[in-house]
Amino acid sequence: MPIWLVEFLTILAVSNRTQWAIILGFVFFIGIHLMGDYVLSHLDLQVSVGLQEIIVQKIAEKYDKAALVILLSFLVLAYRYYKKDKKKFW
Repeated sequence: MPIWLVEFLTILAVSNRTQWAIILGFVFFIGIHLMGDYVLSHLDLQVSVGLQEIIVQKIAEKYDKAALVILLSFLVLAYRYYKKDKKKFW
């Protein structure tokens, strides 16, 4: 196994902050997707069916973007924690 991989896995195993940032990123990513799906499935507008589908699709894209931004921001946070913990432990 390459040395860099052993180093990465060792720091990841020791760093609780990095682990929590990764876990929370994925939890919020999935949670936002599920919440958006639930909200949009119960959305009832007083417009034609075709227009309602277009509006639901546009709102779903907003939920997708929000979930992706949350995931990326938590991954950036995890990377910052990883770098700090690498300096501390290595």
